[in-house]
Amino acid sequence: MALDAKTNSLEEFWIPFTDNRGFKKDPRLVVEARGVYMTDHKGGTVIDGSSGLFCSPAGHCHPKIIEAVHAAMQDLTFVSPFSTAHPLAFALAEEVARLTPEGLNHVFFTNSGSESVDTALKIIMAYHTARGENRRHFVSREKAYHGVNIGGVSLSGLVNNRRAFPVTMPGIVHMRHTWTDEELKVPGQRSTGADRAEDLERIVANYGAETIAAVFVEPVGGSCGTLPPPKGYLERLRAICDAHGILLVFDEVITGFGRVGGPFAADAFGVTPDIMTMAKALTNGSMPMGAVAVRDDIYETVTDKAAMGGIELFHGYTYSGHPGACAAGLASLAIYREEGLFERAEEMTPYFREAVHSLGDHPLVKDVRSIGMMAGVELYPGEVPGLRGVAAQTALFWNGCHIKFTGENAIVAPMFISERAHIDEIVGKLRDTIDAIEA
Repeated sequence: MALDAKTNSLEEFWIPFTDNRGFKKDPRLVVEARGVYMTDHKGGTVIDGSSGLFCSPAGHCHPKIIEAVHAAMQDLTFVSPFSTAHPLAFALAEEVARLTPEGLNHVFFTNSGSESVDTALKIIMAYHTARGENRRHFVSREKAYHGVNIGGVSLSGLVNNRRAFPVTMPGIVHMRHTWTDEELKVPGQRSTGADRAEDLERIVANYGAETIAAVFVEPVGGSCGTLPPPKGYLERLRAICDAHGILLVFDEVITGFGRVGGPFAADAFGVTPDIMTMAKALTNGSMPMGAVAVRDDIYETVTDKAAMGGIELFHGYTYSGHPGACAAGLASLAIYREEGLFERAEEMTPYFREAVHSLGDHPLVKDVRSIGMMAGVELYPGEVPGLRGVAAQTALFWNGCHIKFTGENAIVAPMFISERAHIDEIVGKLRDTIDAIEA
C-alpha cells in the first residue's frame, strides 16, 4: 500500500545523505518502477539516469529476479551463515569467481559496498598477521569514497564524509587524486595526472614499505563525479605494490558488472588487483548484497594459519549470503549473460559519450568526464559550494529525471537496457534543468 504523503508526517524516517528538512517540505517519493522509468507519488514519470545508485543496469523490477527470489524464499527465508550454509551461496560464489580476474577465486559475501570495504580491511590485517608481518598503514586517495562504515570513512578522501566523525582508524595515509585542470571535458582516460602514482613511492620512503598493508583505489572515482584513471596510472600503482609487497585493492562497488567495459574495471584497464570489493549491480539493486573477491593465496594463507577445526577468520554478518540475496544475484548474473547486457553497454558507450559531452558547451558546466556508461557533469559552484547541486538534483526530479549529484557533480549512469532515445531524454532533461539555474 503506497504512503499518502499528504497525511503522513514523514518525520519518523531519517533519510540518508539527504537534506531531510528540505525533502520533507517537498517530498520526492517513488511509488513504482519498471525498466528505465519510475513513477512519483504525484503520478509523474521519471527516467532513471543513474540506474538508481548505479545498481540496476538491467532495469527496475526485472521479472526474472522477482521470480527467482520468490522461488528461493519458498524454501529458505534464512540460514545462519555461521558454521552452516545453503547451496545458493556456493552457486553464487562460483558464478562471481567466473567473472573476476584470474586468480581471484574466493568470495566473501556482505550486505553492502560499505561492508565489503570493511571486510577487505580485516582480511588484509588477518593476511599480514598470518605472515608474521606488522603492516599497519593503509593508503587511500583524496576524493575517494569507500563507503560509510568506520573503515571506509577512515579511507575516505571526501572531507564532508569525515568532518562530523573525528574518531576514525589510525594509520591512514592519502595520496593525491588524479584530477587536474590541464585537460577539461575530455572523454575517457586523460594523459595528465599519471605521475601522481609516484605519491605511493613517497609514502613508502616516508613510512617504510614493511609498514604498509594495502592501497585502496576506485579504478574510476565514482561518488566524487567520475574520475577515470589517467593513462598508465593503475599500471604504475600495480608495479609499486608488487615491488614492496603491498596489496592492491580495487573498490569496484560502482564500476563492477559492465559499467566501464568488461565485467570489471580490472578487465577494462588490464590491471589485476589482489582484492576486489563489489556490491550494487551484483543483484541488480534488488536485494542488499556485497562481496569481496580475494586472491587464492590470500585465502589460503589465512585459512592454513588456523588450527584444523578452528575458526579461521573471526568476521562475518548475520545476513552474509542470505538466500534471497543469493537468488537475486544468480538471476542478475544470468540476465547480464543471457541478454548480453555488458556487450550492449559497450555498444552504447560511443553514443552516450557523445551525448553527455555535448553538455560541455554550457556556460555553467565546468567539466565533463566519462568512461564507459558513466559520466560526471561538473557545474561551477554557486555562492555556497554544494547547494547548487542539491537544488539541481531536486529540480531535475520534477523535470522528470533522476540523476545522483555529489556536490556540484551530476553522476550520469544509464541502465544498460537504455535505447538511444533514453540517452537523449536524460541528457536533454539535464540540459533543460541547468538552463534554469541562475548563474
